[in-house]
Amino acid sequence: MPELPRLAVFPGSFDPLTNGHVDVIDRAGRLFDRVVVALLVNTGKTPLFSAEERAAIIRETFAGRPGVGVDTFDGLLVEYARRRRAAAVVRGLRRAADFDYEVQMTDMNRHLDSSIETVFLVPSPQVAFISSTLVREIAALGGPVEGLVPDPVRARILRRRAAANWRDA
Repeated sequence: MPELPRLAVFPGSFDPLTNGHVDVIDRAGRLFDRVVVALLVNTGKTPLFSAEERAAIIRETFAGRPGVGVDTFDGLLVEYARRRRAAAVVRGLRRAADFDYEVQMTDMNRHLDSSIETVFLVPSPQVAFISSTLVREIAALGGPVEGLVPDPVRARILRRRAAANWRDA
């Protein structure tokens, strides 16, 4: 029986997708045959972009890269990863503060399903400071987002600003 391609799941809200996320996805793509960017649908939050918009942004950003896919999920990450037959969950670590939280989540996921590994990847220093929260704040205040997000995100922010009379990005 042929071996299944090694699949990794990179979960998150990606609201918006940042160049830091892109860096981690690219790195994961060198380690695994396929990377699924798994959008967590959280109905308790009011996102900048809808789940459909975020999925479209990810598809557009990674167009032409057959090893990267996008999907949405809700519920427990380990159940989603098990359904997808993922070899690993990929998490990005920017700073030491991320580490404590991510290790706690990894330990809980391991408790729920010990067969799913977690792989931590550190983004390049040029993008390690970027967070979706900071990008949303900068965008809302009319600040420049180039260099922080991929072009499909920037284009959507510019369209939103134009519709709402925001300042240029």
